[in-house]
Amino acid sequence: MKQTQEPAYRVLPGPEGLLPPAAAIMGIHLPENGEGLVEGRIVTEEKALEAAAIALLTRKNPTLFPGPLMLWGWNEHTIEKSAPFFEVAKEIPGVRIIPMPDYRPIYPKIDPEAVINPCHPNLTIWHNKIEACIFIGVHCHFANITLKMIRAGTNCYTIALCAEAGHEDAMASVPNFTAEKLHKFAEMLRRVKKNGVKPLYEGQGIIPSGWAQVAGLTGTEAMKPEEEMVEAGFSHDLEKGLDENEE
Repeated sequence: MKQTQEPAYRVLPGPEGLLPPAAAIMGIHLPENGEGLVEGRIVTEEKALEAAAIALLTRKNPTLFPGPLMLWGWNEHTIEKSAPFFEVAKEIPGVRIIPMPDYRPIYPKIDPEAVINPCHPNLTIWHNKIEACIFIGVHCHFANITLKMIRAGTNCYTIALCAEAGHEDAMASVPNFTAEKLHKFAEMLRRVKKNGVKPLYEGQGIIPSGWAQVAGLTGTEAMKPEEEMVEAGFSHDLEKGLDENEE
């Protein structure tokens, strides 16, 4: 649906407050194929990718958050995205990769260096001081919740590379994001650097978790300190689904 009038509301890094409005209620429309969103404005896909690339290269602690649709390789479409995903990561100096493997709340506490969870994503953002991030492979309804919570309580620039319609609650978003578009994004990162944008962490590679960095510097085994160990556990186990073939 085309915007007939540019809305006054801008989707900007927060903190915006306890209950930020849904961008859709504020008049932000989703982009069509070949378009993207930047701060609530419809732009070309190329402009959206450029804005995302600049944010990832120039803001502190850039991080990639692959969701279950990326992590578990459950069909050919998700499997073919894995190689270009790492191609993108290699073009962002100092990047971290923190997965969102599950949507269930994690208790008694989350390990913010190991995972991000849609029920409390701000904890991972705060702990790692993340100011730019990408969500890819997250189911849309959980991505929407996550993006609003991050905008509410952090100054993180969120980027949603969505396989479906895109996300109006992200600072930058591109819809229908295929493996081919991941290659295109990696090329955009290279182009932006070539055009003079100096990466904040130039010369660095993919950054491991803090405790793994300490192990590398001291020459000890890369094992998480016992006092920082978090027992694995979700608030509840997965329920067995209905068997459609059961009589």
